[in-house]
Amino acid sequence: MADVETAGPGATNGANGAPAPEARLEFMPSRQFPNWLAEQKLSLAFTTYQAGKLFLIGLQPDGRLSIFERTFNRCMGLWADGQSIWMSSLYQLWRFENTLQAGQQADGYDRLYLPQAGYTTGDLDIHDVAVDKDGQVVFVNTLFGCLATTDDRHSFRPLWQPPFITRLAAEDRCHLNGLAMRDGAPAYVTAVGETDVADGWRDLRRDGGICMDVRNNEIVARGLSMPHSPRWDEKTGRLWLLNAGTGELGFVNMDSGAFEAVAFCPGFMRGLTIAGDFAIIGLSKQRENRTFSDLPLDKKLQAANSAARCALQVIDLRSGDVVHWLRIEGVVEELYDVVALPGVARPSALGFVTDEIRRVITVADSAPPSAS
Repeated sequence: MADVETAGPGATNGANGAPAPEARLEFMPSRQFPNWLAEQKLSLAFTTYQAGKLFLIGLQPDGRLSIFERTFNRCMGLWADGQSIWMSSLYQLWRFENTLQAGQQADGYDRLYLPQAGYTTGDLDIHDVAVDKDGQVVFVNTLFGCLATTDDRHSFRPLWQPPFITRLAAEDRCHLNGLAMRDGAPAYVTAVGETDVADGWRDLRRDGGICMDVRNNEIVARGLSMPHSPRWDEKTGRLWLLNAGTGELGFVNMDSGAFEAVAFCPGFMRGLTIAGDFAIIGLSKQRENRTFSDLPLDKKLQAANSAARCALQVIDLRSGDVVHWLRIEGVVEELYDVVALPGVARPSALGFVTDEIRRVITVADSAPPSAS
């Protein structure tokens, strides 16, 4: 196990000995991964719905990794800006807010994310989550195959649905999963199949995936294999996405509609965030079921003499090289989403398993007195 510190309920603290065999969890960073975090002045957050954990990755004062975790049932989609985090879970959508002031620390952490508000949505199988320029949360409602937002009285309020979906129904027809924002508004989505029947996407996993422009209802790319996590990058002017069924990171050529691969990653890819010249990608081991089997990824792994791994991988978008990584072994085998936390050195969060949340009380600034 690498020289890291882990903290949080159920985590293993290196100072207290090794974890029990049934809860083995190891983080193995590449040699320069901590230095890269320091150079980029960011931390990372990622989710694993399989283990029900939110992980926060930062640095201790001595340069070692700090890995903090909290438990949330089936946590998946993430959005963050450094001060706020949105996260989907089994039947709720949570907004976390940092309770610390600039320059303030709590037990050596420079962020303490508190689950400040939660919306009960029911089990919508929410995948990607984002916030628009007006501060409205937008999420991919995969069960109903639409983009949606929260509602004060209902489980969700629909915002958009693919034109080939004839009506909203809890049938997961196309497995809509990914959302890319552009200019502060929803711009592109990914779906595993262009189909209008219940669970129809499973028959299209190998090459039936699409990427669609929600602003004009046009399909910008076809022939994808289980695409996930589209992200518009203003710096490169490209729409990046994960062609998970082939294990490739690439971008959509907007002139030809072709997917142009840039890098291969040894695992099932979900979760993509872009920070400067780098893409950070979540990799998962493959499940032993029909959804993850018989994909082009299988042959690519065999050709590379590699097994699928669970990890974060950092790819230099200028070269396509994998420059850093954080491998994960043990009880965590599948990741869903990853986000960057800009300007954050060492993040922590509160959850509901332990009682710390009872003792964290903050007071808003008083409103100034009105003029007499």
